[in-house]
Amino acid sequence: MIKQILLVGLGGGLGSIFRYLTSLLTAKYYSNTFPLATFSANILGCFFIGLLIGFLGQNIQTNQNLKLLLITGFCGGYTTFSTFASENITLLQTNNYLTAILYIGTSVFAGLLAVWFGLTIAK
Repeated sequence: MIKQILLVGLGGGLGSIFRYLTSLLTAKYYSNTFPLATFSANILGCFFIGLLIGFLGQNIQTNQNLKLLLITGFCGGYTTFSTFASENITLLQTNNYLTAILYIGTSVFAGLLAVWFGLTIAK
C-alpha cells in the first residue's frame, strides 16, 4: 500500500509541476479573459490519459504501477477541472456569460475528442 501511495504522490507532484509550467508558459504569450492555461492543461491531460489507457491496456495487474504513477498520479495532478469550475463561477459572477459558455462547451467537446484521439493513436 505504501508503494502505491508513493507512486501516486510522485506522479501527482510531477503533474502539478507540469501544470504550473503550463500556466507560466501560457501567461508569457497570452493575456485575455479566456482561461487558456487551464483549458490547455485540461485538453492535454485528456489526451495524455487517452494515450496512457490505450498503451497500458485494460490488464490492471500487468501495468498497475504505471497506471498509478501516470494515470492516477500525473494526469490527476496535471488536469485542473476544479479550477475549471471555479473560473467559470468567476466568469458568471463578473457577467462574462458568453466567455463562460464558450469555455464550458469547448472544454467538454475538445476533452472528449482528445481522449478519443489519444485512444485511437494508441491502437
